[in-house]
Amino acid sequence: MNITFDELSPDARVWIFQADRKLETSEQQVIDDETALFVRDWKAHGKPLKAASRLYYDQFLVIALDEKEQEATGCAIDTSVAFIRELEKALQVNFFDRSKVAIMRNDEVMLENLKEIKDKVDKGHITEDTPVFNNLVDKKKDLDNQWVVPAKKSWLNRYF
Repeated sequence: MNITFDELSPDARVWIFQADRKLETSEQQVIDDETALFVRDWKAHGKPLKAASRLYYDQFLVIALDEKEQEATGCAIDTSVAFIRELEKALQVNFFDRSKVAIMRNDEVMLENLKEIKDKVDKGHITEDTPVFNNLVDKKKDLDNQWVVPAKKSWLNRYF
């Protein structure tokens, strides 16, 4: 189904896929093109899904789905994961590496190793006000105000 990201309901469900590195311009174009085709043809039990995608910060692929008309089924979600895996292979990038925490430093996304977070906090490299990406946000409306939050308002608050 052809629809733009902005046309989706604020209550649309979102999945955030964090790349393990900044994507090159040519890679971003491939992702935009391929993902547009995927969401256009994405179906659940043969019914078209009202979905769209968008790249953020040259590193995060967000797929959004308005489930008011048709909910995603397990098979539809599996299809989306398989699609992301195909992108990974084609671009030699990892969208499923959960060992990296994305933070914002000097207006640039930085990936920090999860095992080193406490040490980074102790050394002052990550402060209470360091912006942290919460990739567990599950609604489109929350991308604006709950996706990037100060570390003290994230799961990292236990280290302060």
